[in-house]
Amino acid sequence: MGKGGGCVPSKKKHHPDSSHRGTTTIATTNAPISIDDKTSPSTTTDTEPYTNNTTAAATVSRSIINLKIFVVFYSMYGHVEKLAKKMKKGVDGVEGVEGVLFRVAETLPTEVLEHMKAPPKDPGIPEITAGELASADGVLFGFPTRYGCMAAQMKAFFDSTGQLWKEQKLAGKPAGFFTSTGTQGGGQETTAWTAITQLAHHGMLFVPIGYTFGAGMFKMDCIRGGSPYGAGVFAGDGTREPTDTELALAEHQGKYMAAIVKRLAQA
Repeated sequence: MGKGGGCVPSKKKHHPDSSHRGTTTIATTNAPISIDDKTSPSTTTDTEPYTNNTTAAATVSRSIINLKIFVVFYSMYGHVEKLAKKMKKGVDGVEGVEGVLFRVAETLPTEVLEHMKAPPKDPGIPEITAGELASADGVLFGFPTRYGCMAAQMKAFFDSTGQLWKEQKLAGKPAGFFTSTGTQGGGQETTAWTAITQLAHHGMLFVPIGYTFGAGMFKMDCIRGGSPYGAGVFAGDGTREPTDTELALAEHQGKYMAAIVKRLAQA
């Protein structure tokens, strides 16, 4: 396996015990909400006003055409950032929904980052302030693990959202997580699990991906980050690059979240 290479899920569904190996793509047919749903509310037949009232249909259509999902992340060595960019690609693949990349503020001094050989931040991705979260229709939070929990930089950002909590500005907004760990037992699940408390206090809706990725969630023939809680990558000592499977899972999560947000907007 070359750098950045990996296995990706089969086009066909397989039983978890399947030993099939072959060329693969993202499997989505078993998702409870289709990530390829591009149906406009103006064509729905579920609600009478939308089928017989052109003005009402147009109003609803306009209201969901510019939905925004913020992909908010912290990345020290670039692993989480690579997943974040795939998340955005997935979000952008759903009609009427746009992914917007943000990074949280760094809390370590420049000299410490240089000593840790952390690469420079991408100047094209702006830092987010807590208040900006209120304008998102959904949020995907990405962060590396620190002893099975989120990195301090992301926790500091959550700690700055007190005014939003006081005013309940984030209540009801869907949110998900993606993460990076150094080892297979380093917190791919616990890092997301322990972060759920942040969403609970804000009244946000946690949206895990479950097993909607299909057969790729069950394959055992390669090392793969990610879990039912969300996409993930193994960073190793920092030099391991995300595999094709890890990147594909991130893109799938972006599409899945976009479909959820769109469906909620149509409700």
